Amino acid sequence: MSFTIENGRLGNQIIRNLAVSLLAEKHNLKVNYCNHELIHHLGINLFSGKKNYPTIQNLTDTNYFTIYNSNLTSNINANDHYLQTKEITNFLYYYLQQIKSSIILKNPFKERYKNNNDAFVHIRLTDAAQYNPGIKYYIHAINNIKFDKLYISTDDINHTIIKELLQLYPSSELINLDEITTFQFASTCKHLLLSHGSFSAVIGYLSFFSDIYYPQYEINKIWYGDMFSINNWIKLSVA
Repeated sequence: MSFTIENGRLGNQIIRNLAVSLLAEKHNLKVNYCNHELIHHLGINLFSGKKNYPTIQNLTDTNYFTIYNSNLTSNINANDHYLQTKEITNFLYYYLQQIKSSIILKNPFKERYKNNNDAFVHIRLTDAAQYNPGIKYYIHAINNIKFDKLYISTDDINHTIIKELLQLYPSSELINLDEITTFQFASTCKHLLLSHGSFSAVIGYLSFFSDIYYPQYEINKIWYGDMFSINNWIKLSVA
């Protein structure tokens, strides 16, 4: 049987699982997904069909659409790749737009959609702190948005960037929620300032009524694929 494993954090798993799910639905493929129930809480139902084969082939960033459009007669192994190219993630993004009613229905904060002028900043740090765009980026971005309430979410509350932002914006609120609830709350905010990485990208994919900003990056100097090049998302200079 085709299956997915916990390769990477939850943002990576959501992107990989959803990419596999769309392929499985196209070919009626039976798949066992990691964290299936957790992702279901977001209103995303991962597809598993009936077909199971004795052979297996690798699903990669480069052959995804070839396999998607082929006459598939094997199981797939997607666990060695992240499936985060511009083409794949745009494909996933537009699919999520089609099922947004299911996602909105599952969101415990759904009354906030189109009913606030809040800003949410996600700041990826820990093992990827060297790729962070830096404090000047966040200050510039925040100061150019008119908002009522500022929320800050991060994976390292003790980092100097977080401490400085809390000092500069003392009325801001540090969000300390689990991953699923963070996705859900962030996606209801009017303005989103994303960071690097898949967690930030998924926040954006699930935000149907938000203005979405992200830092510019050079594709050969980051650890992930070009998954922020979404139509209507706003790229900001990090200078």
